[in-house]
Amino acid sequence: MARKQSMLAPGWWDYTTLGDDLLNDAARLTPLDMQNLSRDGFKVVFYDTLEDFYLAEALEYINAWKQSTADNPAGICGPIGPTEQLPLVARLVNELQLDVRDGHFWGMDEWVIDGKEVDANHPLSFEKADRELCFDRIEKKLVMPDRHLHFPKADVSAYIESWSGVRCAVMQGGQGDIKHWAFNDPLKREGAYQDAPPTPEEYRKLDTRIVELHPVTMMQNARTSGGGVVTGVPTRAITVGPVQTWQADKVSIWQAGTHDNPFGMRLTTLMIGKKIADSSVPMSLLADHPNVQFNFYRGGIGSCDVEMH
Repeated sequence: MARKQSMLAPGWWDYTTLGDDLLNDAARLTPLDMQNLSRDGFKVVFYDTLEDFYLAEALEYINAWKQSTADNPAGICGPIGPTEQLPLVARLVNELQLDVRDGHFWGMDEWVIDGKEVDANHPLSFEKADRELCFDRIEKKLVMPDRHLHFPKADVSAYIESWSGVRCAVMQGGQGDIKHWAFNDPLKREGAYQDAPPTPEEYRKLDTRIVELHPVTMMQNARTSGGGVVTGVPTRAITVGPVQTWQADKVSIWQAGTHDNPFGMRLTTLMIGKKIADSSVPMSLLADHPNVQFNFYRGGIGSCDVEMH
C-alpha cells in the first residue's frame, strides 16, 4: 500500500505518513507505559524536578570530560536545544576546580546562510550560545584549549576528521517537533524517495552535511529562538550525521516538554522501545543504537487528551 501524504508539508516525509494504528497507539501511552518501554539498549528515565533534570544533563558533560586524558581523549557532543544545562556545566567545573583541559566538545549543528556557516557573532549562532553560556564562563586555567572545541563548518572535512582518535562518550540531544536529533530531519518526497522514505540503512549512512530544513523545523526554531519570526530563520543548516552518532558510546536525549509535544515524545519512545525504525521519524532510527537513554521531566510529559482552550 502506498504511504500517506504528509498533513504538514506534502512535499516531505514526516511522522504523519505513518499508519494510523501506530500513531493512535502512541497517543494512548501513559507515563508508566513509556517507562515500561525500557529494554536492553534503551532506558527511559523520569526526573521529578527541572533542577534535577538539568543537573543530570550537566553532569553528563562532567563525567565525559573526567574520562579524558591526553593519551586517551574523550568528549561530549552537545545540543543547543536545550541550553539550560550549559551554565550549570561551567559552574560545576569552576566550583569543583575540575581540570577539563584534556576534554573535547562537539557542537551538533549550525545555521548556513548563502552556503556558509553563520559567523559566531550572529544572534542565532549555536557556537555563540555554547561559548557564551558555557565555555567563556569556565576559568581559563581549567578550560580546554580552543582546538578541542569542534564546531561544524560548511566545509565539514575538519569536523568529520575531529571524530577520529577522540572517543565520544556521550552524544546529547533534544527532540524537535519533526522528531529529529540535531538537524537530522526527514527528507523531501522526491526522486528515489517519491514513494517511500530512505530505508533506515540508507539514512544511517548520512555523514555530517549541509541539509535543507523541514518547514516544521523552521517553525519550531522561530518559536523557540526567534520570537516566531519564521522569515528570520535560515532554511539550511549543518548537522552532525548518523555516522558520527553511531560512533558515540551513548546517545542521551533530553526532553523537558518545551521542544516537542506530548504526542511526539510518546511516539519516538514507542518506536525505539518496540524497535520500529522509519526514517520519516528520524529519531526512531536510534532503535538500532546499542545505548540510548531518553530523559523526561515528568511535569513536561503532559497527555494527548483533547482539551479545548
